[in-house]
Amino acid sequence: MLKKLAIIGFGSTMIGIGVNGFILPLHLINGGFLGISLLLKYIWGFKTGITFIFLNIPVYMFAFKSDPIYFINGVIGALCTGLMIELFMPLNGIFHLPILSSVIVGAVIIGSGVGVMLRNHISPGGMDLLALIIAKWSKVNVGVIMFAMDAVIIITGLFLLQDVKLFYSLIIVAIVGLLASLITTISIERN
Repeated sequence: MLKKLAIIGFGSTMIGIGVNGFILPLHLINGGFLGISLLLKYIWGFKTGITFIFLNIPVYMFAFKSDPIYFINGVIGALCTGLMIELFMPLNGIFHLPILSSVIVGAVIIGSGVGVMLRNHISPGGMDLLALIIAKWSKVNVGVIMFAMDAVIIITGLFLLQDVKLFYSLIIVAIVGLLASLITTISIERN
């Protein structure tokens, strides 16, 4: 259990740093419920981490019925991730990188956190949990499923915010999905 908590702590810290230090200052979005939470922050000023936690509730109720282990790990993962996003909010605006550099650095940090959590069957959020369940049923790699869902969220954000800068968010989603896919695949091959 201590190993799981350490993994959740590491992953959620990476996500909190990546979001607040590199993605949020540029008004970009990520995929999943995190991306939806960021959209709601930009549109109505909602708190990103708290919104993230609330958006996860329906998926975790579904997960409880379909796979209790994913439910327990996922609830802890989502709570910690939401709290770390709020805790690391002071990082917003500290780093001043060109947009492409910020996107790459932020996505690598977030992708590392997400990948490590997913590799250990811990979901950092509901969409990721949903992707894990779909991957389990369909045998499609979880990173591929995450990328497809995230692309829909980015396209929705483009329509709602009408900011061409959001195209950079597709790079974020691609890097996060690629890292999650690589990290989960490496783990499967070694086990």
